Amino acid sequence: MKRFFGFVKKEFYHIFRDWRTLIILFGMPAIQLLLFGYVITNEIKDVGIAVFDQSKDEVTIKLTNKIASSGYFKIIDQVESYQDIEKIFKKGKVKEIIVFEQDFAKKIKKEGAADIQLLTDASEPNTANLIVNYTSGIIASFNKELNPLANAKMRITPEVRMLYNPELKGVFMFVPGIMAMLLMLVSAIMTSISITREKELGTMEVLLVSPLKPVQIIFGKVMPYVFLAFADALIIIAIGHFVFGMPIVGSLALLMLESLLFITVALSLGILISTVTNSQQIAMMLSMVALMLPTILLSGFIFPIENMPWILQALCQLMPPKWFIIIIKSIMLKGNGFLFVWKETLILLGMAAFFIILSIKKFKIRLEG
Repeated sequence: MKRFFGFVKKEFYHIFRDWRTLIILFGMPAIQLLLFGYVITNEIKDVGIAVFDQSKDEVTIKLTNKIASSGYFKIIDQVESYQDIEKIFKKGKVKEIIVFEQDFAKKIKKEGAADIQLLTDASEPNTANLIVNYTSGIIASFNKELNPLANAKMRITPEVRMLYNPELKGVFMFVPGIMAMLLMLVSAIMTSISITREKELGTMEVLLVSPLKPVQIIFGKVMPYVFLAFADALIIIAIGHFVFGMPIVGSLALLMLESLLFITVALSLGILISTVTNSQQIAMMLSMVALMLPTILLSGFIFPIENMPWILQALCQLMPPKWFIIIIKSIMLKGNGFLFVWKETLILLGMAAFFIILSIKKFKIRLEG
């Protein structure tokens, strides 16, 4: 029995000396709990909206202030005409536009009722539903202030229009997210495993003494995954369009070029992971933790980024899938061209360049070591 306890004690020593094991045992559950706790929420916060006030009277100003002071919404734009509505939505920052009809206050006093229109970007159907429900709730509360009597007729009637996804199909949200996730998995994880497999088998040294340069070896290893990931992108888009009715309003050529750029970013990440790991198991675990979970939680794929704490919002800006999903939705659902997605494209180009340069430097250090 003494030997058994001695053996258990020795195992504890081994575990406590290995900081990587301790991170997996204690760090990962804590990090995942914090992420899920803050990310998974059915509330909204500081959602960007715009107001098209054609009346600009006392009632519309009061209702606008009530909506803005609720904490759920942030007015970031003012609409001057109906022609501006499409342009504002295409920029992607405004999720809802509230339209007050002309002579709003006069109609309430004379006719006892007035209409208000809620135009919502439904490219994210779950968020669009939440926004409409919250806005309708604030309007209902304002109605009670106008009508102190419980049996009084509602004076302000909201009319809801969902733009880009009028039927609120969930597939319009899932196709871009799944596309980003699968391209990340195929490109990054498979690339990192492919290179670390050569290290494990000891064949990397054989390749390095061949006439091929290290950079040529790396590119030769990852090139097949470029074609495989690109084929995956085509398959996902085809299934989304022909099976689920996902529209492709914008340029298909631009969409495929952007997909190729994202694949490049993912591949460069895979190469970077392979330079800091020596086994397939560690590469797989690191890829799953560093890429798969953030793609699901921190890319805006399922959960709105605006609802998260500012620390997580800042972290979201470092996630390549976040920018790629914005590009996909902008091209496929809104029909935007390059002028509307050039910022996101530049960010992905910058990320690709950064990861490739860092990977080459790390790879050279490993060779020298």
